[in-house]
Amino acid sequence: MGYVFNFNDAVAYEKWSCYPGNSFSADLESRLILQMLKPVKGESILDIGCGTGLSLVHFLEKGVQVTGLDPSPYMLDIALQKVGSRADLYRGIAEDLPFEDNSFNYACLITSLEFVDNPEKALREAFRVAKDRVFLGVLNSYALKSIQRRVKGIFTETIYNRARFYSIWELKQLINRIIGDVPVSWRTVCQFPSSSGKLMQKIEKSKIVQRFPFGAFTGMLITLVPRFRARPLAITHRTKRSVDTVPSFNRLKP
Repeated sequence: MGYVFNFNDAVAYEKWSCYPGNSFSADLESRLILQMLKPVKGESILDIGCGTGLSLVHFLEKGVQVTGLDPSPYMLDIALQKVGSRADLYRGIAEDLPFEDNSFNYACLITSLEFVDNPEKALREAFRVAKDRVFLGVLNSYALKSIQRRVKGIFTETIYNRARFYSIWELKQLINRIIGDVPVSWRTVCQFPSSSGKLMQKIEKSKIVQRFPFGAFTGMLITLVPRFRARPLAITHRTKRSVDTVPSFNRLKP
């Protein structure tokens, strides 16, 4: 099941997301998610590890039918305050989703794959319940910000001590191992530890810069390709039995 955020974790995460100094980074991430996933109004999405519901709100604003799932009741309580009855919320784990195959148009794991016990099983489940596309938003192991977080964790207990960071290549290898060679695209944001100033913010929004593999947040889109497996079946054919198999012209006459 992985690490489940407790009450203090949930409160701290909500404070972080509401802090004005983090608003630009959060906006970059949400823009990237929507630009890459391109959710269509009226279609459905499952947010696996929805946390306090930050992404749920953005999806609802796009007119998407939203379902959120998280193992932490404290995270879900905060999410419920944000979305109310506009979204369906479930308590559950990424490795065992309580939904039928192809239940949603899209599935996403946004900074949640880092905290699961079995990332391969979690991805298999996401690919199982989604029909069209799966979006992964992960903390990039090659980013300077991620290195700073790991170093800080040596001296201070942080939530990132429990997280597993991923590189783009690790994710692509994992995806290929699960579902083979399917269309995969990626971009990264938050290239610099500090994005203060209009010039830096303009650089961060550049699609050219987002092709650099060193941003703190990696967005990866997987387009699911339908696969069909043929199963050989035994062909049975019953012939009509003839009463007399001897041709009439060879018949012996008495």
